[in-house]
Amino acid sequence: MNLGDEQRPVSAAYANYVLGLLFVVYVFNFIDRQILSILLEAIKKDLNASDTEMGILSGLAFAVFYTTAGIPIARWADRGSRRSIIALGLAVWSVMTAASGLARTFPQLALARVGVGIGEAAGSPPAHSLIADYFPPERRATALSIYATGVYVGAMIALLAGGQILELFDWRTAFFVVGLPGVPLALLVRLTIRELPRGFSELRQTTAVTASTGDVVRFLLTQRSFVLITLAGAVQSLSGYGVLAWGPTFLRRVHGMGSAEIGTWLGLTIGIGGALGAYAGGVIADRAGRRDRRAYPILCGAVCLLGVPLGAAFLLADSRAQSLLYFVPFYMLGAMYVGPMLSLIQGLVPLHMRATASAVLLFVLNLVGLGAGPTLVGMGNDLMASRFGDAAIRYSLLAVVLAGVPAAALFFAAARTLRADLERAERATER
Repeated sequence: MNLGDEQRPVSAAYANYVLGLLFVVYVFNFIDRQILSILLEAIKKDLNASDTEMGILSGLAFAVFYTTAGIPIARWADRGSRRSIIALGLAVWSVMTAASGLARTFPQLALARVGVGIGEAAGSPPAHSLIADYFPPERRATALSIYATGVYVGAMIALLAGGQILELFDWRTAFFVVGLPGVPLALLVRLTIRELPRGFSELRQTTAVTASTGDVVRFLLTQRSFVLITLAGAVQSLSGYGVLAWGPTFLRRVHGMGSAEIGTWLGLTIGIGGALGAYAGGVIADRAGRRDRRAYPILCGAVCLLGVPLGAAFLLADSRAQSLLYFVPFYMLGAMYVGPMLSLIQGLVPLHMRATASAVLLFVLNLVGLGAGPTLVGMGNDLMASRFGDAAIRYSLLAVVLAGVPAAALFFAAARTLRADLERAERATER
């Protein structure tokens, strides 16, 4: 690639600034998404809703529109200004989060959450694509893991702040407090992030974009590793999103913990443990992957499998102390696969398909994990309530935690065809 004035080199400090700012955006993304979990019981009582309805509200109502909007927005990001798309999405989801506090009925709140989902669809796919241009392949899993820690830091802040605000004020105030600060952040993104040419970090130039969405999807389906990794992530996300959505309610119903106490213990564990796990997963994968790129999916599969017995122990422990003790390593392991998975996806497609590939991945992950995970747990709670009472949530959550076993098998299977698929993506870029 011939670097002109408009394609001047990027300093390491500025690349890290962009990564840091995108990380903060992702933190806000998950604050606004996850705040609902700590408010679930209060909203349920105020709006007279069932567990099934609250499961749909925290999962399906958000996920369907998040995933539906994600692919066309990503196609736009593969052609246009990714920083502008991120800034616009951030402004939309922040305003709609604040609007959630104005809802007086369950349908009104559901509509506000739909708006949050549409806005958040403009967040990660263009961010993944930008990070891939700021960081070369040998550092990409670490960079994307740092970005991915925004999930855990955002969830931590949502639980800590939500629990405190709920006890001091009410659930409506919580939505106002976490939603509105995203608007000035959107302006900072638009004014300070520099848009780079596709392939900048690899010193490669993409050809003119002529592929339709159908062409992109057809190419992705020929990449067996991409398909298997996407399915693996989707199955594993049943556990992640199910526990994120219903973990606070589990601790309240089974162990009698209060909102502030749950927010503190669960929030710190998710924030610190999840962030450490995600970062460690990226660093380990990048180091091991220098010798053999198959180390990425193998690591992903191993941590998914190891997390299953720890998750079961978290749910079935007799005391709250034991439960929380098992939750720490369970959540750390559950976070380790994210960065390596995202890095693989960016390498398995040509340069001009990167945002779309992330959107397809997130489409499947969120439709299955975010859409079905919390909804299935809520339905399981209602179906088993007559037999187990408040303890029904234990077994509903256990069902989604066990998804780590088939997820591991799918990640291991992806390692078999990874090398050939990476080479195919490289040849497609050069044509």
